[in-house]
Amino acid sequence: MPDTQLAALDLGSNSFHLVVANYSNGRIGVVDKIKETVRLADGLNDSGEISAEAMERAVDCLTRFGQRLRTIPADQVRVVGTNTLRKAKNSDKFLKRARKALNHNIEIISGHEEARMIFMGVSRALDDSHKRRLVIDIGGGSTELILGKRFKPTVMDSLYMGCVSVSASCFPKGKLSADNYALAVNTARRELESVQAIYRQQGWDTAIGASGTMHAVQSVLAAMDISQRGITLDGVKQLRDHMLAAGTIDNLALPGLSKDRAAVLPGGLAIIHALLGELKIDHLRISDGALREGLLFEMIGRARHEDVREHTAEDLSTRYHIDLEQAQRVAATAQGLLKQVKQPWELDNDELHHSLNWAAALHEIGLDISHSSYHKHGAYLLEHMDMPGFSKLDQIRLATLVRLHRRKLQLDAMPRLDEADTEDLLRLTVLLRIAHLLHRSRNPEPLPKIKLRVANTELDLDIPNDWLKEHSLTRLDLAEEADYLASIGMTLTVSAN
Repeated sequence: MPDTQLAALDLGSNSFHLVVANYSNGRIGVVDKIKETVRLADGLNDSGEISAEAMERAVDCLTRFGQRLRTIPADQVRVVGTNTLRKAKNSDKFLKRARKALNHNIEIISGHEEARMIFMGVSRALDDSHKRRLVIDIGGGSTELILGKRFKPTVMDSLYMGCVSVSASCFPKGKLSADNYALAVNTARRELESVQAIYRQQGWDTAIGASGTMHAVQSVLAAMDISQRGITLDGVKQLRDHMLAAGTIDNLALPGLSKDRAAVLPGGLAIIHALLGELKIDHLRISDGALREGLLFEMIGRARHEDVREHTAEDLSTRYHIDLEQAQRVAATAQGLLKQVKQPWELDNDELHHSLNWAAALHEIGLDISHSSYHKHGAYLLEHMDMPGFSKLDQIRLATLVRLHRRKLQLDAMPRLDEADTEDLLRLTVLLRIAHLLHRSRNPEPLPKIKLRVANTELDLDIPNDWLKEHSLTRLDLAEEADYLASIGMTLTVSAN
């Protein structure tokens, strides 16, 4: 990968973080960091929607960030949304405005994917040690726990507790009292109850805290000369007493604590208190690496053709006993068809090529459950399982391609995307359908030279006549496919040469 500039933007539940870095000679050098407190999680109303006020704060912030990103190519920028955007019922409305303000695509990632990226960011920021690590990241709306060695996580959980959400629910009107604090700690303990035994049983050599809450608590402990390095349970208890003495969040003024962070410190501190107690952590060291740094290294990996998504697809193929030879045949034909139509159909985009390839590789994943409606089983798996490297939108696209690769084209199964994205996905679906149909007999012999010409909704498939005569069932399948495509306003003509 030549010298280049990369940018990663984390749309967190409390703050938006942008990091811009130069990548040169195998090294990353950060050139710019921008953080704005947006408190998106605080803007979730009782209906589970982001309020108009919170949305305006976020969009204004992204407009400013968009100016910084203007000169960086789109394929060198990754923007991800986390817990609040996963939960919000009106996240589609927000994303539409956010993309326009930022002029870049935004991926919503799952809790497990967020945890994996955090672990990568933390591990890269530390010495390359073989020690087993427990990494903890407290965000605005969720807390990620990850166990692993070097750059490979082995156990991951995303818990529904964050500094914004716990502060809002357990400290009404900003009142700081012993009872409210005890409620906050018990709220966190309740979330930990289902996972703590697994982590304690697995064990670790070192525990590491990441992101804003951890940094804020360590800064205050150091400024008050309670602890100069890391976080301990005794230090947390001392800080708790100083915090509660303020009486209200509005009166909270501690050395090393910013005004923005003061508003969410109570919930964050209570979560740390519960984590240290329930997981029996003696000492938390703090890392500068986190989600956004993980995004940077992921981009470098993809550019080097070390895409974790490839490994995920391979693992799923093995786990679900997919016929690899058949999958490779369908994938090769689908890519061959795409190569012929990418210009007239405007599909000349690497991510679209990847999506088609992975869908072809995994289109029979549902057969491991049942042959009947296996395309539906496969779609469900691909949409809902944890798939390292894939965003939620990536998974929805894959699920849609697999769901629609055979039988009737039920467009109500298409996700709600922008018009251009929907058209691209439908065109990829048609290519996958044709490739699957041509290999339906599972014959290992190579196909003859097949030409596909397209003009908007019209397709002309040119197949050698001798081959068609020998494959009468395929001729019938193509005729049926023409009827399926006609039902959605597309015309398929089969020409024999």
